[in-house]
Amino acid sequence: MRKKYHPWYSQRCEKLQAYLESTVKNAVVTVPAYFSDSQRKATIDAGAIAGPNVMRVMNEPTAAAVAYGLDKRSDCAGEQNIFVFDLGGGTFDVSILTIKDNVFQVKATAGNTHLGGEDFDNRMVNYFVQEFKRKNKVDISGNSKALRTAC
Repeated sequence: MRKKYHPWYSQRCEKLQAYLESTVKNAVVTVPAYFSDSQRKATIDAGAIAGPNVMRVMNEPTAAAVAYGLDKRSDCAGEQNIFVFDLGGGTFDVSILTIKDNVFQVKATAGNTHLGGEDFDNRMVNYFVQEFKRKNKVDISGNSKALRTAC
């Protein structure tokens, strides 16, 4: 039975190629640190279907550490422990990495797939709605335009 994948990955590849005005032949794909081996394999399979050769699947916290050049710092010799805090729009993840001799190892990861920036936004809006109600004796929670103006 042939596996089916959502076209998200291939659509992103097409947009990237249009933006770059060239063909993308190889890709490094990031996944959450808590992904299982089967989820990683499915990611590689989806990449193969979409087109580019998936050269490597990397943990997102490792990619963040590489992006910030933490493996290249000259002021840190030997083994380095790194705490990666990732507050996304809908998720929150923390990871502890160790870097030694340019090799990254994820030591621990934890998070909440139901907590993210959107939750903070909602809390702030609710807070300001209550403040507005307390000060002005008017409930603006059902009025989108008033919410945008007040918040």
